[in-house]
Amino acid sequence: MLAPTRVDWRRSSLFIVHRGVDMKINQLEADLLELGSLLGKSEQKRVQELLKQEQKKVEKELAVKRQQKEQQARRQADPSAASKAAYTVKITNYAWDQSEKYVKIYLTLKDVHKLPSENVEVSFTDRSFSILVKDLGGKNHQMTVLNLLYPIDEKESDKKIKTDMVLVMCKKQTTKKWEYLTKAEKQSKDKEKPNVEANADPSDGLMSMLKKIYSEGDDEMKRTINKAWSESQEKKIRGEDMMDI
Repeated sequence: MLAPTRVDWRRSSLFIVHRGVDMKINQLEADLLELGSLLGKSEQKRVQELLKQEQKKVEKELAVKRQQKEQQARRQADPSAASKAAYTVKITNYAWDQSEKYVKIYLTLKDVHKLPSENVEVSFTDRSFSILVKDLGGKNHQMTVLNLLYPIDEKESDKKIKTDMVLVMCKKQTTKKWEYLTKAEKQSKDKEKPNVEANADPSDGLMSMLKKIYSEGDDEMKRTINKAWSESQEKKIRGEDMMDI
């Protein structure tokens, strides 16, 4: 009786995934060739613009798939590499500032400068960036910032590794000053601002605030506001009577 064959499901699944990525890369490369051919034949500016937009999308997807293929090849070459970093933690502490040309994000990570350069991966789109620091202190460190306040030039954006620090440099498309890093931060701050019209009477804003406090307050608060209001009205009346004398 033949002994059952032992299947290495891990290697088998890696092969299937790897083959799938290869097929996708081949398809995307064929799409790029076709788009280039159509672009060369097209005479309408509008059609050319649409083809160029699609070309950029395919190029971006192709770059991602090629990166995936490289990562899979490294994992196959060194099966233990996947277990070197036990888990991934999110980077939440950072600082940022800007110059006329760049928005700069500073990430403090002890000993990051001692890692091989390939362990620090940064990717950009026109409205986001993502950084992955692999196998630092037995962990992966990851940060993704979406919906940047303004578009950036992803091709001219880059990273720099310094002592205990990663500097992410987002190249501005314009020299416009950034008040916030993301749109979400701006929207959050805008909500906190009081909604006061430019030509509104300042006393209207005070009345609105008092009404809000009154409606949300307890009985004691309401009695206090009523008393203050009554005293204010009495003072007004007394002041008007004195003016008549």
